Amino acid sequence: MTILLKRAYEPPEPSDGFRILVDRLWPRGVSKDTARIDWWFKDIAPSTSLRKWFGHDPLKWDEFRNRYFQELDQNPAAVGQLVEQLHRGTVTLVYGAKDKAHSHALALKTYLENLS
Repeated sequence: MTILLKRAYEPPEPSDGFRILVDRLWPRGVSKDTARIDWWFKDIAPSTSLRKWFGHDPLKWDEFRNRYFQELDQNPAAVGQLVEQLHRGTVTLVYGAKDKAHSHALALKTYLENLS
């Protein structure tokens, strides 16, 4: 199971495998043709209330991850769909956030890797 991370603003590459946009909102200024997203999976993104609470504040990162993991635990159907795709080959989780070290995509990758 190979999970890669990439910002939506970075060019797609063949090595990305299956590209999944994991944001609730489409990234600003990125066309669908340019992004080459295979699946826009809004249901796996953090809830709107959690996203707004976090506000990309690094000081809230640990608590954000805990709350996001709880949301994922409560959404086994969505997690199961994603795990199914992971078993098919390389997956790149695509996201729009600027801060790579504090993105929900990174938290999601960690969550998925801890399932196995």
